[in-house]
Amino acid sequence: MDITTEILVDAPPARVWTILTDLAAYGEWNPFIPRIEGPLAAGERLRVHIRPPGGSGMTFRPRLLAVTPEKELRWLGHLLLPGLFDGEHRFRLEALDGGTRTRLHHSESFSGLLLPVIFGARAQSTTRAGFEAMNAALKRRAETAM
Repeated sequence: MDITTEILVDAPPARVWTILTDLAAYGEWNPFIPRIEGPLAAGERLRVHIRPPGGSGMTFRPRLLAVTPEKELRWLGHLLLPGLFDGEHRFRLEALDGGTRTRLHHSESFSGLLLPVIFGARAQSTTRAGFEAMNAALKRRAETAM
């Protein structure tokens, strides 16, 4: 099960990356992930608090898989044990128009034995809405900070 979103940002990838990796500032602008902590290095664990629209918040501890400046930020989280309910979250930045604009690809792939039980239509809908709200907020921040 995949949720895939994207948004065009009228700002260069460097600016979008700076906002995306300024974890301490997430509470100022991010409606979906209001708090995230941890070192930004592949192999490290983050502490991520999400708040989907209309849903209850939760905190989880994913492991960073990729931190490629101005290109990709990706982590993998599990519910209790790997294979029960897993989510690989991805942010990919695509430079456009000679690097003056960015297409943000924001997605997550979900899998595991509990997927049908935990991730029904309502959860899919609220998660997608959370991604889109975060995308729009990041776009506003990047475009107004120039």
